[in-house]
Amino acid sequence: MEQRVLGRTGRQVGVVGLGAWQLGADWGEVSEADAMATLDAAVDAGTTFIDTADVYGDGRSEKIIGKLLKERPGLTVATKMGRRVQQTPDVYTLDNFRAWTDRSRANLGVDTLDLVQLHCPPSAVFDTDEVFDALDTLVSEGRVAAYGVSVETVSEALTAIARPGVATVQIILNAFRLKPLDEVLPAAEKAGVGIIARVPLASGLLSGRYGPQTVFAEDDHRNFNRQGEAFDVGETFSGVEYGVGLQAVDRLRDLVPEGMTMAQFALRWIIDQPGVSVVIPGARNPNQAEANAAAARFPALPAETHDAVRGIYDDLIRPQVHHRW
Repeated sequence: MEQRVLGRTGRQVGVVGLGAWQLGADWGEVSEADAMATLDAAVDAGTTFIDTADVYGDGRSEKIIGKLLKERPGLTVATKMGRRVQQTPDVYTLDNFRAWTDRSRANLGVDTLDLVQLHCPPSAVFDTDEVFDALDTLVSEGRVAAYGVSVETVSEALTAIARPGVATVQIILNAFRLKPLDEVLPAAEKAGVGIIARVPLASGLLSGRYGPQTVFAEDDHRNFNRQGEAFDVGETFSGVEYGVGLQAVDRLRDLVPEGMTMAQFALRWIIDQPGVSVVIPGARNPNQAEANAAAARFPALPAETHDAVRGIYDDLIRPQVHHRW
């Protein structure tokens, strides 16, 4: 698999990573055996970067990945912190950071976290010098090797990129979320900050596997968070109304090259964007993990295809999301 530098961490990672939210919670039930099989399949297919969070299954995802690390050393694992408590700026303190990272270190079974990210904190946090001083302290203490941020908005990303210690920015980027292409990716590339592209398949919409009659499980966020009832609505279907998303997918199908799945097309589109370090699709089983990793083997999409994706976005998606995030 193609390797890229993960921003200011200096680490080389495979361009298709694995997002481990599905292995913790909020996507329906995934057994530990299935989760381990999925992780093994991803690594066997060339994946070297795994993204998780302390809130995914309240640590379940981290603990499962910790078991993998005992058997498959040498991987780069990023976790996130801050979403297990009430979202107010005053909780982002050094003492809390130490406690949160100590818990993640124990869950993952490591002395030093490869990368810890603030997990979509309140916007005010990005402007608070003390927060980033505390993160620098975590590095100096050896609790973490590097830190980054996971953001909801372009504005938050640009503020974070300007911080000299920020190694990576994780942001929603897919064919339904083009706004980061205009400013965030160029700014990150200039600053040497890595871009981790999350929600690459728009919660599965861009896999092309769902239709108007699809029913999602009660414990699946695609059922319970469509209006932002549990967390930012932009994390579910990228904030796109489900029916409109299906219309856009129908138009995108005509652009998919022969021999490529819709999901692989969506991932290849992201890989093609200058400044992207790694894309982190989720997977619930080994077949999905293997197919996602295979997207890196396809050649770059033609320029006219990228133009057509933007045209579909402008027609259907832009009015719903561009002004919000």
